[in-house]
Amino acid sequence: MTRIPSRRDFLKVTGAAIIMSQMQSFVEAATWASAPSAASAASGFAPDLDARFDTFRAAAPLHNLHSVLVVQDGNIAFERYFSGLDETRGQPTAGEVVFGPDVQHDLRSVTKSLVSLLYGIALADKRVPSPDQPLLAQFPEYPEVARDPQRAGLTIANALTMTLGMQWNEHVSYMDPANSETAMDAAADRFRYVLERPIVAAPGEVWIYSGGAVALIGRLIEKGTGQPLEDYARSALFEPLGIDKFSWAKGRDGEAIAASGLRLTPRELARVGQLVLARGQWKGKTIVPAAWLDACFTPAATVRDGQSYGYFWRVGEIAYPSKTGTRGEHYLMGFGNGGQLLAIVPARALVVVVTAGNYNDPNDWQVPDAVLRRFVLPNLKA
Repeated sequence: MTRIPSRRDFLKVTGAAIIMSQMQSFVEAATWASAPSAASAASGFAPDLDARFDTFRAAAPLHNLHSVLVVQDGNIAFERYFSGLDETRGQPTAGEVVFGPDVQHDLRSVTKSLVSLLYGIALADKRVPSPDQPLLAQFPEYPEVARDPQRAGLTIANALTMTLGMQWNEHVSYMDPANSETAMDAAADRFRYVLERPIVAAPGEVWIYSGGAVALIGRLIEKGTGQPLEDYARSALFEPLGIDKFSWAKGRDGEAIAASGLRLTPRELARVGQLVLARGQWKGKTIVPAAWLDACFTPAATVRDGQSYGYFWRVGEIAYPSKTGTRGEHYLMGFGNGGQLLAIVPARALVVVVTAGNYNDPNDWQVPDAVLRRFVLPNLKA
């Protein structure tokens, strides 16, 4: 089995800054087993991980959990699927679904993190402007918006870090028309809708969660590459990773929903996590430039829970119980509505994928948080 060697010095944290360590291009693609490796202990986990999960699940409230996939050093250490109620973005509720390795799942806002990777790939190909460039200059089709002096200082980086300072509300149910992403999807022109939102703060000062910011970045990728977002994703990211099937929900306007429309299987999403661990390398080729990953994981804003935010990725520390007391690990995360999680713990060469069906539940974070904090991390060897 081809393995990705552990590099525990992948990230070092000094104060609030994240310093990406120097790494060689050492990676080969992980070979996914048809089932978890029998020797999960060899990958750094307790040997009875399966039994430990059963005990954990019996005691923990894991409502509508759909899947858990744990990959370490390129090997599947744990994999479990369930049945549960589900839905697909923009479609009627699917009802009860039996999940398995080949069943795609909504990623919801984990999609944002992949869009960030796509922008970095396009930037390396000189297809899109650098993040320090003026944002509104890229949208000359809205000249009246560009004339607003309050918006003159906006940059592409402000969109990538969700620091546009524009009014945006995704803290209500996505079934509520007051939700800004829902309103954007219903608008005749989603990009105009975003760019015309009232200014409530100076650019760069305040982090405001915004699917609209992602829509703008997705549009810049389409403009620069001359391809629909989903087509560029296929050729630039998914096919090089050996992912030949994916789905991307579209809005009424036919645009791929950049903020939350992607569907992949858990194993496919884990491949993206492995790519990040490997500093953007896959089978000896650079897919995402390492310098772009450095930028993605450099804190640019503070989110509500005290974690940091880079280019559509959350970064920070996660505390968990261990035999010797509370421990902490630095991690990178994409999180999506309903309980979707892609978590990367670089110092442990660890990728964790969780999917669930708790859509529009304000406590949707609790299931993946419990899996990561109370099952995966505590069962790592010291």
